Amino acid sequence: QVQLVESGGGLVQPGGSLRLSCAASGSIFMIDAMAWYRQAPESQRELIATITSEGTTAYADSVLGRFTISRDKSKNTMYLQMNGLEPEDTAVYYCNADIRATGQSRDNYWGRGTQVTVSA
Repeated sequence: QVQLVESGGGLVQPGGSLRLSCAASGSIFMIDAMAWYRQAPESQRELIATITSEGTTAYADSVLGRFTISRDKSKNTMYLQMNGLEPEDTAVYYCNADIRATGQSRDNYWGRGTQVTVSA
């Protein structure tokens, strides 16, 4: 069974940095596109960064220039380097990926999320 597990969240002061990780595990044949979403309290889930299997990236305007998405195919892991954090970045951050499990067709998977809190 394929799983996505996020880590690296926590409490950070404004202007600080965090690095989130998303590790995929299970009977994985191939991972296609991956993405980071976030959901603040009483808000809809927001797509903030994507990365294709070829490494092409895209960002929401709200994080462009501050966040960097990357992936290590050898480790089936995706990262989100977050710099210049602001209180408005406080949210639960979720990992999402299109994964082809061994012997199965491609499916979309979500992690359970990791809390990021930006506060003085």
